Amino acid sequence: MTNANNFWIQKNVLITGASGFLGSYLTEKLSNLGANIVAIVRDQIPKSRLFYEHINQSISIVNGDINEYSLIERTINEYETEIVFHLAAQTIVQIANRSPLSTFESNIKGSWNIFEACRNSETVERLLVASSDKAYGQKKKLPYFETDTLDAKHPYDISKAITDMLAQGYHHTYGLPVGITRCGNLYGGGDLNFNRVVPQTIRSTLFNQNPEIRSDGTFLRDYFYVEDAADSYIILAENLIEKGLQGNVFNFGTGNPISVLDIVNKIISISGNSSLKPIIKNTAKGEIKDQYLSCEKAAKTFNWKPAHSLEEGLKKSFKWYKKWFETK
Repeated sequence: MTNANNFWIQKNVLITGASGFLGSYLTEKLSNLGANIVAIVRDQIPKSRLFYEHINQSISIVNGDINEYSLIERTINEYETEIVFHLAAQTIVQIANRSPLSTFESNIKGSWNIFEACRNSETVERLLVASSDKAYGQKKKLPYFETDTLDAKHPYDISKAITDMLAQGYHHTYGLPVGITRCGNLYGGGDLNFNRVVPQTIRSTLFNQNPEIRSDGTFLRDYFYVEDAADSYIILAENLIEKGLQGNVFNFGTGNPISVLDIVNKIISISGNSSLKPIIKNTAKGEIKDQYLSCEKAAKTFNWKPAHSLEEGLKKSFKWYKKWFETK
């Protein structure tokens, strides 16, 4: 990472979604690099990694909801925020399908509140926004490139596409210094949404249960280890102004898609419990079949690539959950 030892020292950083999965790793890394972290946290969840691993003890927390514009504006002003990472969102596809209005409220209204507060701020120098590979929608030609149009069809995907376009709009209209990330499927220790394939499968193996697959098992995804994802946000933030990247979108992932069935079998192998067999339920609805990213732009711009192989990431993840369940 560019000048990582000095860049973040005493930088005033606001993170939304810090108590979430990716947010906890980003918060931890930036705190270790010397940044002054403020997090807007809606719900205090003791089991979340931010609290479970005591990362919260090294940061300031503002309790509230990003749907409250005045709260965001006050936080940015009072803490003299220089850099904002906007990660907060309702991220579960199944919940979005069941409850689209609450998802739109969190993901779209919350985002425009952040963008407007940053636009009106005299201190914010750069803003990093979490979009998603889901924003691209179903494409006949893969992988996704940053130049592809956004063609989302389902509630969660639509919410991320609109957030993405709002961020670009605020840059092109108001000059907001924004960088946008579209990441592959994140996995790693600390993801407590057990309807996602990696934590669900690890939990099944630890409890000697056959893992269930909602789809037919052939869906292709780009599984991206969470620590590599946090590093990708950091490297983009460090270079946003210096390389003139304001308004740019970057795909981050491995570029190596793998089927759901294959990743489940890899986890079973790592668990050492070879007697387990996946149960294919084929009940998934409202999900895109194949999704994976080209990360050529990030590789060329930052000489970037993930630090972890899939095998390494899954082993670290398995170790984290094993310890977590033993503690529980």
